[in-house]
Amino acid sequence: MDLRSWLDEAVTSNDDWASGFGFFPRHPSLRVDDARFATAFAAFSERLRDNYPFFHPRYAGQMLKPPHPVAVVGYLAAMLINPNNHALDGGPATAQMEREAIEQLAAMFGYDTHLGHLTTSGTIANLEALFVARELHPGKGVAYSTEAHYTHGRMCRVLGVEGHPVPVDDRGAMDLEALEQLLRTDRVGTVVLTAGTTALGVVEPIHEALALRERYGVRIHVDAAYGGFFTLLAGVDGPEGLPEAPWQAIAQCDSIVVDPHKHGLQPYGCGAILFRDPSVGRFYLHDSPYTYFTSEELHLGEISLECSRAGAAAAALWLTFQLLPPTRDGLGQALAAGRRAAMSWAELIEESEYMELYQAPELDIVSYFPSTDPRTLSRVDEASARILHAGMTDAEDPVFLSTLRIGADRLTARHPKLTADIDGARILRSVLMKPESEDYVDRLHRRLEQLART
Repeated sequence: MDLRSWLDEAVTSNDDWASGFGFFPRHPSLRVDDARFATAFAAFSERLRDNYPFFHPRYAGQMLKPPHPVAVVGYLAAMLINPNNHALDGGPATAQMEREAIEQLAAMFGYDTHLGHLTTSGTIANLEALFVARELHPGKGVAYSTEAHYTHGRMCRVLGVEGHPVPVDDRGAMDLEALEQLLRTDRVGTVVLTAGTTALGVVEPIHEALALRERYGVRIHVDAAYGGFFTLLAGVDGPEGLPEAPWQAIAQCDSIVVDPHKHGLQPYGCGAILFRDPSVGRFYLHDSPYTYFTSEELHLGEISLECSRAGAAAAALWLTFQLLPPTRDGLGQALAAGRRAAMSWAELIEESEYMELYQAPELDIVSYFPSTDPRTLSRVDEASARILHAGMTDAEDPVFLSTLRIGADRLTARHPKLTADIDGARILRSVLMKPESEDYVDRLHRRLEQLART
């Protein structure tokens, strides 16, 4: 795909559309001549160089990568019009695109009925899920694991509901026995389960928690902001295949959050919230004397806490789904490559004399730490920080990682030969969310071993 050519085509398409409304002179207050722009753009371009190469497989740090060129072209083409998907009169075309893209996401998770929309982030999407939970269970709190994203605790405070962190088991998933003890107190109305924790990519036991919903009458919300698209690999033959049970159970849960700006190849910000029961839309409904006047249809702003939202985000997602749909043979192929990359690297680390695998990857996040002598947490912490810094500052052969702090109890439980001389340590963590990582893993591993040896 020739991105330059299609960006030009996007501008041409907009010009063709705009010309149908007749010529008018642009106001002089908005004029910028090319010479002045060239000076500003040169400074701007230089400032942008202060970035990490998120596009390159040598960047194996955080959950960052550029959007697909299809999404870039779709976003630009719609951005030139600048529709607002809050109301149908603000963006009739992109509002319909949003509905169709949401239908595809709902089908991906197995929802047969749904109400949903795009958001600017997973944070806002989770806020909406917890807002509806509060309205349905007034006076009741929200339970989430200690490994859940920190947004849940923050949003509970915003909503004025009690948040209940639940301990995790050895792999970092919610301890359902501890959850049941909490549910017996009748203080909880909603349980948040995470499909792909942001630290380690752990998929919590959603299928097992469904029985607790029936027993205690709670709602189950699935935060699949990071891992949601991995449902496309559930039950797949081959090393990239994932256990079906937790993913199939999502279709029975009350609400789901997923971020297309992670594995959906979209630019920031593009999150999504889905509810299984469309009637929860009643909690959003409101009227505006100047907004909802061009259609009797339900406007997206009437089922959203946000007001203005970029129609360009919906356009980019819709166009991407036309070419790389959220199916096993579409986007699933890109996720499969990242998953295979993580598994391959984990095997190399397990065979290494310089690195140790902290925990087997469940999705595409690899966690590991340098072998040290003596085998103390302070030395592991020290060595991890040194490798991170050395890799990121090497001008000739850089490698970009991230660190994750693990408490002493969890580290020594999983690796009993380590001595806990401090209360925790940083280990190394890599997110292999670019499919190109699959062909780059050997090089990444060799580079990490070089850094660990020195």
